[in-house]
Amino acid sequence: MGLYGSLLMLLLLLPLMLSVKIQAQSSESPSTSARSLDRLLQDYAYRAFINPKTGLPYDGEVPSNLTGIKISALRLRSGSLYKRGVDNYKEFEIPVGVTEKPYAERLVLVYQNLGNWSLSYYPLPGYTFLAPVLGLLAYDARNLTATNLPELNLTASDKPILIKFQDVNSVPIGSTPKCVSFDLQGSPLFSNVVSENVCSTFTQGHFSIVIASVAPAPAPVTPSPPRPKIGGGKKNNSRIWKIVGSVIGGVALLVLLCFLVTCISRYNKRKKIQQMETAAEVGEALHMTSIRDTRAPTAMGTRTQPVLEHEYVP
Repeated sequence: MGLYGSLLMLLLLLPLMLSVKIQAQSSESPSTSARSLDRLLQDYAYRAFINPKTGLPYDGEVPSNLTGIKISALRLRSGSLYKRGVDNYKEFEIPVGVTEKPYAERLVLVYQNLGNWSLSYYPLPGYTFLAPVLGLLAYDARNLTATNLPELNLTASDKPILIKFQDVNSVPIGSTPKCVSFDLQGSPLFSNVVSENVCSTFTQGHFSIVIASVAPAPAPVTPSPPRPKIGGGKKNNSRIWKIVGSVIGGVALLVLLCFLVTCISRYNKRKKIQQMETAAEVGEALHMTSIRDTRAPTAMGTRTQPVLEHEYVP
């Protein structure tokens, strides 16, 4: 019963372990998903290079499931970037004196505009985005078919890199816009706006303009029927169904194990009964005796002597 008890306990814990695993997989951190997006966009940006010319930007196409994101790739010589910079690369203005580590003779600047995907990959609780998240990342250009390339560490020395946002929502009265930059680990860093819709940085990364969210004062409202959730509700429902499915599967496995344990127990009882019946049928072994050159079974003498029922004998 010790083995059976252990198996039952394991089966009882199985649904809980499955639900924890599903929740862990579904709750992937935003920084991890953002890094996966960077690797994917690097691949698709490099695909835009068909007989590329140095110094000319090439717009790429993203997968259909990421519609709304814009990417571009610009191949440069390291020396040219340092001596001349880049006047206008989309919303970025790169000054002279920019270097990269480790050194690369040629490098590619990958531009990202996350559009309506900004909040999905760079959530910022307590703040509202006024502009989409823009990204500028540098990669080695020796192999334009390479994927999963590590980023180069791009650094401005004298003057900062300027980001001139074009698609910016109006600032609400009483709010102060702030520049926010995200490093490769997804950590935010806030700074003041240089001028209207312009931010600055000395390193590569992802950038946007935000304002602090102000919670509206609570007001009495009349009760209304609940409205179905849009977007996030579908994800939550799918997670709930996954957890429910794992629990149902665990219960089914538990029932199957109980059935197997019952069958094994019945089989063992039946086998013991058959052994007892066989032993009963065999009975007491007959004694053997020697008759000349052979041995033959002989019966022992009767234990009880016969007695007549009546003393009268006719």
